[in-house]
Amino acid sequence: MKHYDVIILGGGASGLMCAAQIRQNSSLSVAIIEGNTRPALKLKASGGGKCNLTNVEVDETHFLGDETLVSNALSHFSQKALLDYFKEGGLHPVIRKERYYFCPKSSDEVISILVGKSSGCDMLLGGKVLSVEGQKPFVVVTEKGKFSADKVIVATGGASYKELGASDIGLKIAQNYGIQTVPFSPALVGLTLQPREFWMKELSGISFPARIMVAGKILDEDLLFAHKGISGLVVLSASLYWFKGEIVIDFAPDFDLSRLKNEKKNISTAIPLPKRFMKAFLEAVGLEDKACNRLSSQEFDKLSSIRHYAMAPSGTFGLSKAEACRGGIACSELDPKTMESTKIKGLYFIGETVDVTGELGGYNFQWAFSSGVVCASSITL
Repeated sequence: MKHYDVIILGGGASGLMCAAQIRQNSSLSVAIIEGNTRPALKLKASGGGKCNLTNVEVDETHFLGDETLVSNALSHFSQKALLDYFKEGGLHPVIRKERYYFCPKSSDEVISILVGKSSGCDMLLGGKVLSVEGQKPFVVVTEKGKFSADKVIVATGGASYKELGASDIGLKIAQNYGIQTVPFSPALVGLTLQPREFWMKELSGISFPARIMVAGKILDEDLLFAHKGISGLVVLSASLYWFKGEIVIDFAPDFDLSRLKNEKKNISTAIPLPKRFMKAFLEAVGLEDKACNRLSSQEFDKLSSIRHYAMAPSGTFGLSKAEACRGGIACSELDPKTMESTKIKGLYFIGETVDVTGELGGYNFQWAFSSGVVCASSITL
């Protein structure tokens, strides 16, 4: 049985960053065990193959998870530090929509930097992790044999993207050691509709900027109507904070309705939204499409719901359609300064395996990289 100083379970964003940092700052022997035949498949597929690395605005308010854990990771390896790190490696991210940092060519640019900087680690591919046993040393059992290590870092990710090898093995490892976990559930996913909102299903394919208010959060981005319900960037981020109950949608966040009171045009023409949407919305709220200046005060109140349309989704599109997961290792089980289990010395959890999830827009990769650096720094001190 081959022994290593450190074994990292998972060759994704957090695992590779952690490995690269350990190799750059120590002479420790490191193995990365990845169930797929290639590392970083989720990273490669993300952002349409161009990987949304991070966001222009990054702080703990964009994450669902323990604020101390998140803020410590972000202060240790900030958005600026991340950008500088990849620029030093020859990657110069480009900004889209004035907020999202993407690779200029492809996700392979990020992967090649991380793989290059983790050179010297044993990359053990194509053998899924089955369990972790014992302590001092730990024994990692895989489909291709057993390996031992003084320290084990669990970077196995969440349960979304099953086709890319995702699983809940990280939770099973933690549970085996009596570490508290939160079951994985879909996040960054479309929302399904109650019968009252079935009128939206007829609008499949229509998309425009909207605002959603949910659980005290205000989110702005494009909303997309789909066959199963509502989706688009703003809905995906909103789904992170929605558990049950109502959300409120502002379909026209930059439009002042008061300007309609003297408007002679029909409602569906005067409000600058797709006409098919306007017709369906008016029918749903029981309004005739007529000249705006002919609206009674009661009718105008009905129309004003276009700025604060309250609805209760019936559920989500499910884990198979989710961009990420809520859930993972309970934040209270980890030392924020090291990402080490407070119960089992030498056992660490990073990235999406932890119960921290960011909004859509590069936040989850930022967390993956930042938590990986925190962990590596504590090991190489």
